[in-house]
Amino acid sequence: MLKGGYALDLKGEKSLDLNIENLKLEETVKIIREEIVNYISKRQNISQYIIDYRKKVIEEFKDDEDKIAEYFDHERFVKEEAFKNIDRRLKELTVLQESPYFGRVEFIDKEYEDEEKLYIGRFGVTPEGSYEPTVVDWRAPVASLFYKGTLGKASYVSPQGNVDVDITGRRQYIIKKAKLKGMFDSEIDVKDEILQLVLSANSDEKLKDIIMTLQKEQDDIIRQPRENTLVVNGVAGSGKTTIALHRVAYLLYNYRDILKDKVLIIGPNNIFMEYISSVLPSLGESGVKQSTFTNFALDILDIEEVMTFKEYSEKILSDDKAFIKEAEYKNSDEYVQRLDEMLKEMDDSYFKYRPVHFEGNIVVDLEEIDELFNKHYAHMPLFRRNEKVKRILVSKLKDRRDEEVRKLKAEIKAYRESLSPDELKQQENNIEFKRKMRIREIIREVMNQRDIINKWITPQSIEDIYNEFNQHKPLTIDDLAPILYLMLKLTGIKNKDSIKHVVIDEAQDFSKLQFKVIKEITGAVSLTIVGDANQRLTKTQDRPAMLDVESLFPDLKVMNFNLNKSYRSTYEIMEHANKYLKEDKIVPMVRSGAKVESIIVNNILDLGNIVAQQLNNFKEQGLENIAIITKTMEELNEVESTIKSKSYVATLKSEDMLYNGGIVMLPSYFAKGLEFDGVIILDNEDIKTNDFIKYIMCTRALHGLMEIKY
Repeated sequence: MLKGGYALDLKGEKSLDLNIENLKLEETVKIIREEIVNYISKRQNISQYIIDYRKKVIEEFKDDEDKIAEYFDHERFVKEEAFKNIDRRLKELTVLQESPYFGRVEFIDKEYEDEEKLYIGRFGVTPEGSYEPTVVDWRAPVASLFYKGTLGKASYVSPQGNVDVDITGRRQYIIKKAKLKGMFDSEIDVKDEILQLVLSANSDEKLKDIIMTLQKEQDDIIRQPRENTLVVNGVAGSGKTTIALHRVAYLLYNYRDILKDKVLIIGPNNIFMEYISSVLPSLGESGVKQSTFTNFALDILDIEEVMTFKEYSEKILSDDKAFIKEAEYKNSDEYVQRLDEMLKEMDDSYFKYRPVHFEGNIVVDLEEIDELFNKHYAHMPLFRRNEKVKRILVSKLKDRRDEEVRKLKAEIKAYRESLSPDELKQQENNIEFKRKMRIREIIREVMNQRDIINKWITPQSIEDIYNEFNQHKPLTIDDLAPILYLMLKLTGIKNKDSIKHVVIDEAQDFSKLQFKVIKEITGAVSLTIVGDANQRLTKTQDRPAMLDVESLFPDLKVMNFNLNKSYRSTYEIMEHANKYLKEDKIVPMVRSGAKVESIIVNNILDLGNIVAQQLNNFKEQGLENIAIITKTMEELNEVESTIKSKSYVATLKSEDMLYNGGIVMLPSYFAKGLEFDGVIILDNEDIKTNDFIKYIMCTRALHGLMEIKY
C-alpha cells in the first residue's frame, strides 16, 4: 500500500470509511455495467434498423436512382450518426468499468446551502431516466473544483453564471480493475503519493493518466475561456503537450456544436504526430485534424520538391554556417519587409494596362481601368482584383458585341424592308451570307481582344514569383511560410476546411510569419501555442516568436503562461539537464531515481559493449521504452553497426517511420517532444554538441539516463 493511503486492514473509523467507499465503487460499477448492457442493446437495434431500412429503400426505389440517392443518404446520415454516438459511448463505459472515477470533491453551494459530493472520472455517467450524475466528467465546469488549490472559498462557471461554493473535502482514489487500491484525502493539491505513482509508470502509460494528477496551474490553463489564445512556455516535462491535448478535449466537450471537426493540431514532424495520436481518442475525442507545418503548406501549394525535415535538421546541427545564416534571415522581420516591398512594387506596376479596343475603337480607356484597379477594388488582393477587373473588361467587350449584333439586325431588317418581294428573293442568300460573315468578324474580334487582355492581365504562379525572388535556390522548410504569405497577399486564399481553433506544439521553432499564415489561412479565432524557449533548433539572439504572439495578433486576447516545474523526469535527470541551461532553469519535482552516469569510451569498438550493458541494466530496472540518441543522423550511421553487433535495436531514420515502443536509435531532432523510460546519449567528442541540443537529449528520459562520450 502507498504511504498516506488507507490500509485495507485498518480498524475503526477509517475502516468504516473504506467499507463505505468500497460499497460506493461496487454500486457505481454495477450502474456502469447496466449502462453497457443497455447501450449494447441500443447498438444492436439500430444496426438491425439500418440493415432493414437499406433493404426496404433499395427495393422500393430501385427504378429511380436519383430518389434513392437523395432519400437514402439523409436517413443513412441520421442513423449512422446515432450509431457512432452509441459506439463511442460504449467505448467510454468500457473504460469506466475498470476505473469509474479518480477523485471526489465535497462542497456547499453558498446560494442554496446544499451539500454536494461529486465523484470525478475520465467520462461522466448519468443513468438513463435520472438527472443526478453518478460520475461527473472531468471536463464539466463543476469538476474544476476538484483541481482547485486549497479547501475553502472557490467558484466555478456554470451555464447560468458564476457559482460560489465552499470546498469542504477532496479525496483521490487509485482504482484498478474495478478494485479500490488506495485513497487519499488531500487538502491542498494532488497528493505526492498519487503523482509519484503515475509519474513512475512507463512512458506508454503517461500521457493518458494526466487527468487524475492535474496540478492547479495546469488545470487553470486547460479551462481558460474558449475565446482566449494561450501561449505556454514550459520547460521539458512540464506537461505542455498533455495540457494542449486536454484543452482540446475540454473545449470539444463544452463547445462541441461550435468546434466539432474544426480543431487543427500542428506538430513538428510525423513521428511526433503519430506519438500523440492515441491521446485524444483515449479522452473520448475524435475528428481532430492533425498535421505538420510542412504538410499543411504542401496541401495548399503546388510545389513538387522541398527539403525534408531530416535534411533541414542535419544541415542545422552539422553547423553549416551559410545554411544557418540563410535560415535565420528567412525567419527574420527583415525578410518579411523585403516580401512586403516586392508586393508593393507588384501592386504599383505588375500589370501593364492597355486600353481595350473593339475594331479600332476604345471600349475601356486607361483611366477607367486604373480606377477599377486602384479605387473600386483596391481592397481586394492583387490577383483577385485582377480577375475581377478581367471579368469586367470581358463583360464590356461582350456588351459591345451584343450592341454590334443588335445594330446588324436592325440594318438587315431595314435593308430587307427596302427591297421588293422579287428583289428580296434574289438577295436572300447574299444577305444571309453577309450576316454570317459579320457575326464571325464580331466574334473573332471579341476573342482577339480577350486574348490581348489575358496577355497583360494573367499573372505568373505564386511559386514562380517566389522562385524568382529566391533566386531559384532549392526550397527548404523556411520558404513555405513566405510562399503562403505571398499567396495570402496576392490571392487571399483561405483553407477549404473551416477551422475555429488551432493548437501549435513545439512552437519555439516557429517564426512570426508561420504564426501569421496559419491564423490567416485557417481563419481560427483562437489558438493554443505551447513550446520551450530552451529547445529551439537554431539558437539565435532573438526571442522565439511564440513569446511575441500578443504583439503579433493585437486583435486576440492572448494569455501567457510560464511553467518551470518538470514532472517527467527524476530529480537526478533534471539536475543533470540544468547544467546545459544558462537561464530559466528547471525546478525538478516529486521523485528521485538513479544517478546519471557520464562515461568516456576511448575505443569505439568498446562502445557496443558499454551500450549493451546499459541496455541490460535498464531492462533489469523494468524500463521498456529505451532510446539511444545521437546528435545527427550522420553520427548515428557511424555507430549503428557497432551498436547493432551487440544489441537488438531498431532505428528511426525517416519521419514517416513509426515508433511502437522498445529499444530505438534516433537522432536528436526526431526525439523532440517524445519521452522514453531510459535514454543513452552518444556524444562524439570530435564534433561539438551545443548545450541546448544536449538539454533536449537529456530531457527525453523519465527514469534512467546515461551519457557516453566517445
